[in-house]
Amino acid sequence: MTPSPRGPVAIVGGGYSGAMLAARLAERGVASAVIDRTGGFGLGVAYSTDFDGHLLNVRSRAMSALAADPDDFVRWLAQDHPRWADPDGFAPRRLFGLYVQDRLARVEAAHPGLIRRVTGRAAAIEPDGVRLASGETIVASAVVLATGNPAPKTAPASAGPSAVIPDPWAPEALARIGADDDIVIVGTGLTMVDMLLVLDAGGWRGRAFALSRRGLMPRAHKAAPDAPAAPVEAMTTGRLSERVHAARRLADQRGWRSMMEGLRPVTADLWAGADTATRGRIVRHLRPWWDVHRHRIAPDVAAVIYRLLADHRLTLTAGRVRAIRDEGERVRLDWTPRHGATQPPRTARWLIDCTGPGHDPAGDPLTGPLLASGRARLDPLRLGLDLDALGRVLNASGAADPTLFVLGPPARAAFWETIAVPDIKKRIEDVVGALTDA
Repeated sequence: MTPSPRGPVAIVGGGYSGAMLAARLAERGVASAVIDRTGGFGLGVAYSTDFDGHLLNVRSRAMSALAADPDDFVRWLAQDHPRWADPDGFAPRRLFGLYVQDRLARVEAAHPGLIRRVTGRAAAIEPDGVRLASGETIVASAVVLATGNPAPKTAPASAGPSAVIPDPWAPEALARIGADDDIVIVGTGLTMVDMLLVLDAGGWRGRAFALSRRGLMPRAHKAAPDAPAAPVEAMTTGRLSERVHAARRLADQRGWRSMMEGLRPVTADLWAGADTATRGRIVRHLRPWWDVHRHRIAPDVAAVIYRLLADHRLTLTAGRVRAIRDEGERVRLDWTPRHGATQPPRTARWLIDCTGPGHDPAGDPLTGPLLASGRARLDPLRLGLDLDALGRVLNASGAADPTLFVLGPPARAAFWETIAVPDIKKRIEDVVGALTDA
């Protein structure tokens, strides 16, 4: 196939979403320029880890980058890393990153000239493409924002670098933590789990006090996969409270993991069909419980966290942050418990911000100007940019822009579940279809 005469597609972000979109576009004969700030094309934050204790949260059989070839990742493992080739196992995230990079390289070799790698920082989305911080403009027929998850934003800069680790994924972020140092962790989700795995494997012997609004941590997969339980009609129609009751009944009958697996294929459709009021109730009341049951951790990972809990080296607490104060070589957390009497502040040698992605489209240097100019608008709940069913950005008047798309985690307002590979690869096919049809 030959490149499209309309010019390349500029893809901002070279992680899984951006790299695999470029590969699929090339296979359809469409040229693209993939812009990545770090030059680690195919990795992003999730798969750039070099720690093999960071395992995938999804079984290998569901991690193929190709919607039409579900066994692609398992075959790759069997050929290059046979120890991890169990389809029902959880391979290291590092290996999945290598797989994505390998697939990108193979597509580049098969379709020379259709994928351009650009290492640099995107500074602005222009009418004719993307302007880089270097001043160069990548002229493009369309732009896809595949920027992944931003860093957390809970820990204030005023707390100072001496005791606060505001971005746990920054290079060498945990290197300063001593073997016996006590720590405070804000956030009890997947990022907390990842950080504790690294610390524990490195010989850390201290204690951790972890705080989140509900004190919930991710649930674990079972060793063997659960057969999906098809949702009953009462789970997909009617009032949200009635749907939740129906889901609980099915979970009692078939097990909650089977119930969640059954919901997975229809989640995006249910979110798309929900009105703004229902979506708001989901975000306010249901989301924390949904996240810990939906985004589960591998059994081996869970075993480490359960051991830390059993040894009283990890304490999970429900509450809210009131203030984070630097006290020289220690940090003080002022907090309010979710229930019960007021508690004294917690002090520790370190505080790690594990609250997860700090999405702020209005304050983002790329999307903020789009909102200010009216080329984009926020969704009614202000979760992110408002998009249509194909991922096209809606302008201030509600019209879809056929030259501006959002893919991956930043598309959460439109699709709810858009961070896991099985969900993103479906969205990639939608975006590829929209771009090639155009």
